[in-house]
Amino acid sequence: MQTEQRVPNADQIRDFVIAGHGNLPKVKEMIEANPELLNAAYRWGDNDFETAIQAAAQVGSVAVAEFLLEKGAPLEICTAAMLGRVDFVKNQLVADPSKANSLGAHGIPLLPHSVWSGNLELVRYVHERGAKAGANLAFHNAIMKGNSDIVTWLLDNAGADLYSKNYQGKTALTVAQERKNEHLVSVLKDYGATD
Repeated sequence: MQTEQRVPNADQIRDFVIAGHGNLPKVKEMIEANPELLNAAYRWGDNDFETAIQAAAQVGSVAVAEFLLEKGAPLEICTAAMLGRVDFVKNQLVADPSKANSLGAHGIPLLPHSVWSGNLELVRYVHERGAKAGANLAFHNAIMKGNSDIVTWLLDNAGADLYSKNYQGKTALTVAQERKNEHLVSVLKDYGATD
């Protein structure tokens, strides 16, 4: 007996994409119930579509991204950068240098995705190959990741603004203080950040 494939409705797609931001148990439950959700994109607005794997990539959710890849989701350059798949990213950029301008969900550029990998060499590489957009978002991702090497590199080399604010309207110093990351607080203050 063949299982009937069900086309997911907009609410199911939205819930699956939301789960893709980091709720692996929910992603597994939903894909088990309806495999057609795997590559379904939810439309948040005009020209703003997002799949669950793109959701995972934008927030650095490695477990969700790896699971969705195992299920057959496509590996795009932004996801590969988030996962730290250096060879894949390099091969993509060598084959097509314009991919340095690739965008993930919500128009998020390649550079911020690469920061989630925690790999400074990858961040440098994509920047050198032309991934210049999104320096402030990359900076805030590095703060969230707690990676002071990437934080300082972005401030020194990528034009990140020490006083830029994240999506919650918070500065990097505020976030580092809230996360009780004394090392990052010290680094940011060395750069001139004030309360």
